[in-house]
Amino acid sequence: MMHPMDKPFSPACERNRDPILAVLRQHFADRRQVLEIGSGTGQHAVHFATALPHLVWQTSDVADHLPGIRQWLIEAALPNTPAPLQIDVNDVGDALPALASGAFDAVFSANTLHIMGWPEVQRLFTALPGLMRPAALLTVYGPFNRNGQFSSDSNALFDAQLRQSHPQRGIRDIEAVTALATVAGLTLIEDRAMPANNRCITWRRG
Repeated sequence: MMHPMDKPFSPACERNRDPILAVLRQHFADRRQVLEIGSGTGQHAVHFATALPHLVWQTSDVADHLPGIRQWLIEAALPNTPAPLQIDVNDVGDALPALASGAFDAVFSANTLHIMGWPEVQRLFTALPGLMRPAALLTVYGPFNRNGQFSSDSNALFDAQLRQSHPQRGIRDIEAVTALATVAGLTLIEDRAMPANNRCITWRRG
């Protein structure tokens, strides 16, 4: 087990957690079971599960990130954060039975779509209906382009850095993501501007 001092830490999570929480307080007020896709360090999960105790906050990520997430969850010792699930969108079809298909009335993901390759983003949206109850909500946070244009010079630089690290990565066009959501049976209900040229976008299933 990691030593408590070895917990992974993301400064970005600390900066964006309260603006995101304001969105979740509104949209997840009547939710109960949330699946977080790409929980990263686990910081968001602890912050949101503490602030929203009516939610069962289910973390998930690829195998390499699970030890760090567990460290955050163990240290926080919250009653509403079960052990993280191992989910890789490249084999999410195999993971669905273990996830109790259709168990979640909300799905949340932050700063993931630009890290995934576009084929992985497509696979994620294809899998979402199998994870979501009727009328479930999906809230996604991160940077987005509109009409192929960057919203800021800083986002353009960030996109260049992403593509240099991995050619499949990059800031996504909101129109392309919304098209995937539409095919998955999701209807856009809010597209909210957030600090630092990010957005928080929420869809409803059905």
